[in-house]
Amino acid sequence: MTKEILAHPWFGTWIAILVAIPLALLVHRIGGLVLKRITRPVPTVHAMVINCNAPARLVLPLVALLLIFQAAPDDLRFIGNVRHLNGLLLIAAATWLTVKAISGFADGVLAQNPSDIADNLQARRVLTQTRVLARTAMTVVVVAGGAMMLMTFPGARQVGASLLASAGVIGIVAGLAAKPVFSNLIAGLQIALAQPIRIDDVLVVEGEWGRVEEITGTFVVIRIWDDRRLILPLTYFIEKPFQNWTRHSAQLLGSVFIYIDYGMPLAPLREEAERIVKAAPEWDGRFFNLRVTDATERTMQVRVLCTAATSGLAFDLRCSVREGLIDFMQREYPQFLPKTRIASEGNQEREHQQAAA
Repeated sequence: MTKEILAHPWFGTWIAILVAIPLALLVHRIGGLVLKRITRPVPTVHAMVINCNAPARLVLPLVALLLIFQAAPDDLRFIGNVRHLNGLLLIAAATWLTVKAISGFADGVLAQNPSDIADNLQARRVLTQTRVLARTAMTVVVVAGGAMMLMTFPGARQVGASLLASAGVIGIVAGLAAKPVFSNLIAGLQIALAQPIRIDDVLVVEGEWGRVEEITGTFVVIRIWDDRRLILPLTYFIEKPFQNWTRHSAQLLGSVFIYIDYGMPLAPLREEAERIVKAAPEWDGRFFNLRVTDATERTMQVRVLCTAATSGLAFDLRCSVREGLIDFMQREYPQFLPKTRIASEGNQEREHQQAAA
């Protein structure tokens, strides 16, 4: 029995496998500890090394097996199938390793740029670029890995040759079918580089006010103020106009419009508006004023401008100013609230006589 085992054609290969796999796992263990220690001063690379730990544990033994199978005699039974299977597993593992490396690098970049701070414009810029570019890169890697695995099959290569023979028609059909995919891919790259929108930007889109909650490889999720979600394709933000309230800064200038009677004195109204704004915790102290901006046949329009650090605070500040001014007029000057006058003919004649006198 022992002689039969020793004489088996696969015996030497089995011994090499039993030695190579534990050795590859030992190299993974020691190499991982060393890399974690030396990359600790560089957070992005350190995060990438930690993220690659699991797939590397699979890649190294598969590389060792690849070397063993390539060195094995070509006349071994099933050696061709074994090499093919090992190659497929190695391509899949290498693809997984690359995807995890990209994801880990992105996580490291995001960890260095936290977006949960007051002035997070730069952090949101980095967040948007990193997420979009990382997802694009991971998609390309997965597609390339799948294509490489298919090309290891002779049948797939024959199909590829047949497709090349009719490349003209197939190219047109494929181009038309894949137009939305490529359009969104290009739009995603444009958004990542030019950044017309970023994560957590405040937008007015399709008549809705909301924040950018997520940017994927094909669509953008807008969280509306009432917690609804508006889903729009990436190409929308390249081809159509929209409002971005936080393009260059989160600070906003809020406006409040009220309509009052012509008899209302402006000095006490301006004093009350200034008191309300300065007492509001949402005001950032940058700017405030009150002006009469329009006059109709019945009322005059008064506009109050005030600033806040963020769009959310600006909305709350505008509501506070509006409520405070309405309460002030109801309490102190109710006779000057907007109203419609109806005068009789007799009253109109007396008014004309008084005016003539």
